[in-house]
Amino acid sequence: MKNPLAKYALAAVATLLAAAAHAAAPEVRAYVEPDSILIGDRFTFTIEVDKDLVQSVAFPEFAPDPQSGIELVESLPPDTLERDGRHLRVRKRYTMAAFEEGRIGMGTAEVLYADKNIVDTLRSRDSIFLNVATFQIDSTSHPIFDIKPQKNLPFRYAEIGGYISWAALAILLVGVIVFALSRWLAGRGKSIGDLFKPAPPQPPHVVAIKALENLHNQKLWQNNRHKAYYSGLSDILRTYLSERYGIGAMEMTTDEIAGAVRDIEMPKKAETDLISVLRDADLAKFAKMQHDPEQNEADYNKAYYFVEETKQAEPSAEGDEDEIIDNLTRPDNA
Repeated sequence: MKNPLAKYALAAVATLLAAAAHAAAPEVRAYVEPDSILIGDRFTFTIEVDKDLVQSVAFPEFAPDPQSGIELVESLPPDTLERDGRHLRVRKRYTMAAFEEGRIGMGTAEVLYADKNIVDTLRSRDSIFLNVATFQIDSTSHPIFDIKPQKNLPFRYAEIGGYISWAALAILLVGVIVFALSRWLAGRGKSIGDLFKPAPPQPPHVVAIKALENLHNQKLWQNNRHKAYYSGLSDILRTYLSERYGIGAMEMTTDEIAGAVRDIEMPKKAETDLISVLRDADLAKFAKMQHDPEQNEADYNKAYYFVEETKQAEPSAEGDEDEIIDNLTRPDNA
C-alpha cells in the first residue's frame, strides 16, 4: 500500500520547481542625490533595477518639460553595480540642474521590461521629490548703498617723472639718428625722402627677359605641357609689345599684330621671328599641335632674340659727357 503523504510531498516539490522556472519581475528603485539643493545647482537622478540575467530592461530617455524648471545636463551610460549568480543590479544615472524654487515632484521612474513573451512597463514604488532653495538676501540688517563717485587724486610728478625722462631720452636718440642719416645721405646726393620713394619700374625688356628665363626653367614642354609652354611664350611677347610700343597686342590676333609691327622700325629678322613664334603658339594652343624638341628650343631662342634686338637703348654716360662738351664748345657759349 502506497503512503499518501508521499503523494503530497511530490506535488509540493513539483509546484516549487514550476514557480522557480519563472523568474520574478525586476524591481525598480529611483532616488535623487542630493535631495536638497540651491537653485541652479546640479544633482543626480538614479534608477536601479534588480533583475534576472536573461531579463532585458530599457531605461527611459529623460526629456524634462522646460516648464518644470528641471534641465538635463548629461545622460551617463548604464553600469552594473553587483552580480550574484543569475541576479544583476544595473544602474542608470542622469545629471540634472534645477532652476525653480520649491519642492519639485519628479514622479516615479519607468523602465521597459522584456522577458521571453512578456513586455511590460515597470515603475518605482515611491514618488521622487527634490527640494530647491534660493539665496536669502537680508536687506534690513545690511542696507544697499549707491555706487561711490570717482575719487579725484592729486597729480604727482614723481609718479610719471621716470616715464617722461625715458621718453625724452628716446626722442633725443631718434633725433641724433635722423640727423646722422640725413648727413650721410646728403654726402651721396640723396635725402631721407628718397628712402620712402617706390622703386622705379623695370624696363619692358628686363621684365620680358626674366619672364622668358623663368618659363624656360619650368621645363613645360619636356613634361608634355606644350600648350602651357606656348601660351607662356605668346603672353610674354604680347605683353612686351604692349609695354614697349604701346599697341594692344593682348587683344589682337597674330595677323593683326603682323600688320601693326610693319609700321614699327625694327630689324627684319626680329619681325620675322616674332610672327613665327606667335604662329607656332597658335598651332599649339588651338590645334593642339606638339612641336618637336628642336622647334620648341628654336622658338624660345627666337623670342629671346626678338626682345634683345628691339629693347630700348639705355643712355650711356660717355654719350652724356660728349653732349655736355659739345654744348660748352658752341660759339654762342664762348
